[in-house]
Amino acid sequence: MARVGVLHTPHGQVPTPVFCPVGTQATVKAITPRELHDLQAGMILGNTYHLYLRPGAELIAQLGGLHRFMGWDGPILTDSGGFQVFSLEGLRRIGDDGVMFRSHIDGSTHTFTPELVVDVQEKLGSDIAMVLDECAEPHDYDYAVAAMERTHRWAERCLKAHRRPDQSLFGIVQGGIHADLRRASAEAIASMGFAGHAIGGLSVGETKADMLRILDVVTPLLPPERPRYLMGVGSPEDLVEGVARGVDIFDCVLPTRLARNGAVFTPEGRLNLRNTAHRDDPRPIQEGCGCYTCQNFSRAYLRHLIVAQEMLAARLNTLHNLHFLLDLMRRMRTAILEGAMASFREAFWERYQVADAVAREHNRARWNSRARRSSAGK
Repeated sequence: MARVGVLHTPHGQVPTPVFCPVGTQATVKAITPRELHDLQAGMILGNTYHLYLRPGAELIAQLGGLHRFMGWDGPILTDSGGFQVFSLEGLRRIGDDGVMFRSHIDGSTHTFTPELVVDVQEKLGSDIAMVLDECAEPHDYDYAVAAMERTHRWAERCLKAHRRPDQSLFGIVQGGIHADLRRASAEAIASMGFAGHAIGGLSVGETKADMLRILDVVTPLLPPERPRYLMGVGSPEDLVEGVARGVDIFDCVLPTRLARNGAVFTPEGRLNLRNTAHRDDPRPIQEGCGCYTCQNFSRAYLRHLIVAQEMLAARLNTLHNLHFLLDLMRRMRTAILEGAMASFREAFWERYQVADAVAREHNRARWNSRARRSSAGK
């Protein structure tokens, strides 16, 4: 069930539900910390894997920690780097002690253990840190079992290694798309006493329907007094459906990555500004949008910047996409407080067109079912 709350961190309070812009390498691509403040971003995310490799946690600690290093005084969540390491297929080897991998930068060899990952995040000084987990391919049951059990053992080691009292440590639920494994993982992780709980291993190749089915299984099993974090998920439709299922925290590179490639969010779905249809279009990306981009520039101008490969295109598109998602989260929070989340969700789906074919089919089936219920009631 959708809910609201407040995260209390050493760098400020964060109203939830919240979307965290991703600052992988100590920067949210294309925009400044001041612009993030102007957008009212409640919390941002940094990546342990990338910051460990470059410039290094010791250097960041020497320079005052990640907040001072990147000039951001709001809350920061750091992920453990597990997803990045496990995406290095052919460049890593997993064992019970940890995972050995080769750097994508220079090919040097490194080993992430649960203890090292905790130590790196403590040096970075993030407000919320994540345990090291193993993100398994979602459909392989035997692999999902092994990865889940290893994730649980690593979670216990992370808890024992964690020493920084001003930093919250979150556990991560794994188990692929298998409901029995997800139940077992949620119960195991919830019993360990973490400050919050994340749901990992989704949005990694499974269908939208599978993701929502797993959320329906997991969220009721997590302690209601602790925050719930759905990792790596950030499309508008997934935010709405995740919030409806009681998720509090989201992050994703999608809004900034799409922006750099000329795609922007609207209430009707994604818009590709590269299309020639926008060559002489005087309208803003979104009528009535309060972001700087929509208040000042036309689709025609934005398309010109994209075609001309001007850096300003990425900046303006990113400002809009982040504004769109952050405003969506604020409006959902208001709707929950007013007891109107159900009507908000219905109104969202009446306008929004999902690009993903599987999600479209899921949406069509849901609306057909609703239409049958309405007809039966007449």
